[in-house]
Amino acid sequence: MTKRISFNAFEMNCIAHQSPGLWRHPQDRSVEYKDLEYWTDLAQILERGFFDGIFIADVLGIYDVYHQSAEHALTGAVQVPVNDPLQIVPAMAAVTKHLGFGVTTSISFEHPYPFARRISTLDHLTKGRVGWNIVTSYLESGSKNLGLKTQVNHDNRYDIADEYLEVLYKLWEGSWEEGSVLRDRENGIFADHKKVHPIQHEGKYFTVPGIHICEPSPQRTPVLYQAGASSRGQKFASQNAECVFIAAPSKIATKKVVQGIRQKLVQEGRDPYSVKIYALLSIVTDETDAKAQAKFKEYQSYGSYDGALTLLSGWSGVDFSQYQPTDKVEYIQTNAIQSLLDSYVNADPERVWTIEEIANWNSLGGNGPVLVGSAETVSDALQQWVEDTDVDGFNLAYILAHQTFADVVEFIVPELQKRGVYQTSYAQGTLREKLFGAGPYLPENHRGAKYRNLKELKLAEAS
Repeated sequence: MTKRISFNAFEMNCIAHQSPGLWRHPQDRSVEYKDLEYWTDLAQILERGFFDGIFIADVLGIYDVYHQSAEHALTGAVQVPVNDPLQIVPAMAAVTKHLGFGVTTSISFEHPYPFARRISTLDHLTKGRVGWNIVTSYLESGSKNLGLKTQVNHDNRYDIADEYLEVLYKLWEGSWEEGSVLRDRENGIFADHKKVHPIQHEGKYFTVPGIHICEPSPQRTPVLYQAGASSRGQKFASQNAECVFIAAPSKIATKKVVQGIRQKLVQEGRDPYSVKIYALLSIVTDETDAKAQAKFKEYQSYGSYDGALTLLSGWSGVDFSQYQPTDKVEYIQTNAIQSLLDSYVNADPERVWTIEEIANWNSLGGNGPVLVGSAETVSDALQQWVEDTDVDGFNLAYILAHQTFADVVEFIVPELQKRGVYQTSYAQGTLREKLFGAGPYLPENHRGAKYRNLKELKLAEAS
């Protein structure tokens, strides 16, 4: 049976997201990111194309590793200026009925108690179409601006994340029992206070004694996304994630990460296919291969070498200005995104990447590959990617806003639908129901489900 292909749109509330330099193209709209119409137009394009959702990245810091300066980030608008990802969601939800919204926030920069309320509010306003991309943050500039002298060690950030999730599960899943909200107008009882419980959490990193101050939202816990591809990140994902986003430059590297994630899911007692895995990818398409190639060549002329190395330096924590363009890429231990450089070293055993090659590669679409061609050519390639790597779908990064997504909807989606490998309608219900075809809540075998009965949990912990 041919596996179905799913799409998310990979976005960010900024100008130059994954394709630095392309904002200069006369047809690019990314400088309009401050306008609601920019986002509502995009949401409607994506829903016409039956995308699962829009995956909104975020950073709370600036890319200042390259040349030990923020100069290239600011002059090239490389993910700065960047606005808050959550505040654009209600506007997009208002003009759509089915599109999901995966928002990125960091466990490193916000206490779980107010964050729980922000997500519950969004889940209410969207009628259950919210997902959360759990990140631990990699930019040291963000840590310093929040009072930390240095970035917390990579693996220690995941230790904090483990407890952060425990607090959230208690708030979202356990604080308000099912049936606690009565809305009894006749007797003047909105909620049964006996069914609303303080979580009384006292841990190594967080102390949260009280109740969740939001009533249960349609999903309670949002759909959980995670993007860490390091060994520690994969372990965290196998315990918590429902969807995983990976970024690698080749099928070989992608397949290796996918296999690692599915193996860790088995080790955690979960079905290896209970988690959807999306790979980063970009598409340049048109009516014919020749037209698509011409479009791609034009786009390449706008790519920024310094912008790409600004991103790569920030992602990896390694200042690439210290190397010559012809220097070879080798794995370097880093406290930022540890899997990034490793993905190039392991991308192809027959290839050794130079600094210039990875800069050119990342100037269009970031760390993922770019598929170029007609609808037939690209659809063939997408199906081959799914077959060879075992991914469930793709996080599509735009090269030109919003032309990239409009082209995918016009050319690629109908071709995939014709082949029977892409949805032609949306399932009803919440984002979790649309993605997995089950109920609106976390499944019973998920780590978060055990926090639904706080009384029993406390008795078990005490015994």
